[in-house]
Amino acid sequence: MSINWLGTPTILESHVLDRRGCPLHYWTGGPAGQPVVVFMHGATMDHRMFNAQIPVAAETYRVLVWDARGQGRSQPIGEGFTLQGCAEDLMSVLDREAVESAVLVGQSLGGYIAQYAYLAQPERVRAMVVIGSTCIALPYTRAEIWTLKATMPMFNLWPYGHLRGTIAKNTALRPDVQAYAQAAVDQIDRRDFLTIWKAVSMAVDEQGIPGHHIATPFLLTHGDQDKTGSIRKQAPTWAAYEPDCRYHVIPDAGHNANQDNPAAFNALLMSFLSEVERA
Repeated sequence: MSINWLGTPTILESHVLDRRGCPLHYWTGGPAGQPVVVFMHGATMDHRMFNAQIPVAAETYRVLVWDARGQGRSQPIGEGFTLQGCAEDLMSVLDREAVESAVLVGQSLGGYIAQYAYLAQPERVRAMVVIGSTCIALPYTRAEIWTLKATMPMFNLWPYGHLRGTIAKNTALRPDVQAYAQAAVDQIDRRDFLTIWKAVSMAVDEQGIPGHHIATPFLLTHGDQDKTGSIRKQAPTWAAYEPDCRYHVIPDAGHNANQDNPAAFNALLMSFLSEVERA
């Protein structure tokens, strides 16, 4: 499947919301009045990582995709970067668009933001799709926490040009997706990269959030060759922990599984969305 990862689909309309020192760029498309599906990208990526999903979903649903603060066109980063703050940004965008509830689709960082949005305002999350992320409610071992925290001093010392290239190479299997990832991360300066990654490294801890569950329809996915952190190891445990979870592994895919194998992911996504609408 040949996809143009470097442009914005022409079916989308551009918007900007100034919030806490950051011009939040987001795009909408698809039939007005239909259920809303929000797509949220991974760390250092941008709205274009869903270029294979937007045209398909927009045939039936109202779609919204954004550049989270400090990434893509949503720069400067503004007044700090936290996952909770990004969830608040999202709710402000939904308020502006008069969206009462939506299906949240989040990849990696976007999956964390979706979870924090649900934690804050569960009534506004009609359903959730997570690609290549881990659970904020489950506790992590000391070894897992140490490994994650140790990346910060390492990234501080790593020559930034080489670090960006390594991220791009490791995020996907397909050369065209790696080229997109390189173009996306190249938009971010070193200081903002470290700020964003610090927030990601603080998403999990040894306590978790005891008793917290995603009590809405939930699709959990990751690539069969995703080597990022403990995503593949934890996913079956997370799936069993949630009351209404469908768990699927995307074949022939790395961390950006929706880009590496868009045909397989799109089939899962559209089937899940149809199921949500029938419920």
